Amino acid sequence: MKINYSQAVIGYLRDAELRHSPHTISDYSITFRKFAEWLDSDPALDDISSDQVKTFLASLAQRARPLSKKTILNYHTGLSALWTWATVEGYANRHILREVPRPKPEKRVIRPLTESDIKAILGVVDRSTWYDRPGKIANDHRRPTARRDRAIILTLLDTGMRASELCRLTIEDADLRNQRVYVFGKGSKERMLPLSARTTKTIWRYLTKERGQDRLSSPLFSQRNGQPITRTSLRQLLLRLGQRAGVRNVHPHRFRHTFAINSLRNGMNAYALKMALGHSTMEMVRQYLELVQADLDAAHRRASPVEHWQL
Repeated sequence: MKINYSQAVIGYLRDAELRHSPHTISDYSITFRKFAEWLDSDPALDDISSDQVKTFLASLAQRARPLSKKTILNYHTGLSALWTWATVEGYANRHILREVPRPKPEKRVIRPLTESDIKAILGVVDRSTWYDRPGKIANDHRRPTARRDRAIILTLLDTGMRASELCRLTIEDADLRNQRVYVFGKGSKERMLPLSARTTKTIWRYLTKERGQDRLSSPLFSQRNGQPITRTSLRQLLLRLGQRAGVRNVHPHRFRHTFAINSLRNGMNAYALKMALGHSTMEMVRQYLELVQADLDAAHRRASPVEHWQL
């Protein structure tokens, strides 16, 4: 059956909503819209060529503000998902994305937060910055979201969960009696993550003091209007706290890196870490292992008795 590109997008998204998270659907929708704008028409799906896709992806890297290779790879992944669906359903004669090389993203340096970074960030959570008012003594005040923000920071650090996973948590997902939290990750896969006693107590205090009347189905970490905290507002919150604490580039994924690396340093099994992070492969865990091994090598060079005693 011959259908136009726009019809294929509608059909795919309707089907994908049953299998993918709202975050994935949103990202794919942006990809499809950007490609449609670039096409500047609505051709039949089978009339679109692999060369057009290659040119489109190349244009993303040649803009005045070029996209990163990782972002361009995400565009390739979204279009590939569309053509996979279309070929299976009989709407496309061939999978043209298989003729388009996958962009190789830059290998970013992993920069976990240090203990002093975390303590500095927690040190600015409770109070606002000092401010002056005409005729008044310079003052500060308790931040209205202090308990929530402390609970967010400890939860991210204690579990390594993704930002999107934290934003989807409900009060019911937090099993404080048994010190664990239930997370729905990529592919709608549920996993149970343990919580430390300190994190559990911090969440309990936040819920007891400020959320006592809320339903179990309410978001665990809500905004002041009662709506779930969003990934954008979470990122902005952590960035602002980091700036006040003198810690650069604080974002949710750095807490995930910090959890992973320190878990390995403190003896967690690599396969247990893979399960905790919700990864489908060991690729990312191997990168964390390489960093930890480099730490061990450096520590050995500093501490080796053979070297110190010059034997």
